[in-house]
Amino acid sequence: METSTSFLESLQHASDEVAWSRLVDLYSPLIQGWLRRSGAASSDVDDVVQDVLAVVVRRFPEFRREPRTGAFRGWLRAITANCLRDHWRKKNRQPPAVGGTDFGGVVDQLQDPHSDLSRQWDREHDEHVTQYLLKQIRPNFSKKTWSAFQRFAIEGCTADEVATELDMSANAVFIAKSRVMASLREQGRGLIG
Repeated sequence: METSTSFLESLQHASDEVAWSRLVDLYSPLIQGWLRRSGAASSDVDDVVQDVLAVVVRRFPEFRREPRTGAFRGWLRAITANCLRDHWRKKNRQPPAVGGTDFGGVVDQLQDPHSDLSRQWDREHDEHVTQYLLKQIRPNFSKKTWSAFQRFAIEGCTADEVATELDMSANAVFIAKSRVMASLREQGRGLIG
């Protein structure tokens, strides 16, 4: 298996074009989905996503991964909230949020790391990034190792069930899970948790 580097480290060493492509692939769907569910007009979604990703690429050298997990997701959440505010300010209007609430209030909640909306952002971010990273690391594992991981860690089958199904020992099932999880943690270092 290849030695992997974290997604954030790969961005630090990538050219602007490669970094931009990775960010667009990973974060565009997440931010678009969040904006749509929050009531942003369809005509504004792509503009705001582009603004967010442009700020991330431009300011990435300033980002300092703190010792806490999820620093990047908090940083991204704050940039998204600021870009939303800037976007509405430039247009000299503020859209209503879902349910008729004040969209500015939604943005305020997004900036507050202790709000329910921020916790929802964090959960959705981690789920989205985990799925993305799993797709990225999948080619590094044999079909049997991946099947054992998927059946045991994701689908919740017992190690004995998976071992019988895949003609391997229960210990090999635990090792498969451990190997995939180690790779996932390495790739997602600083992004999820």
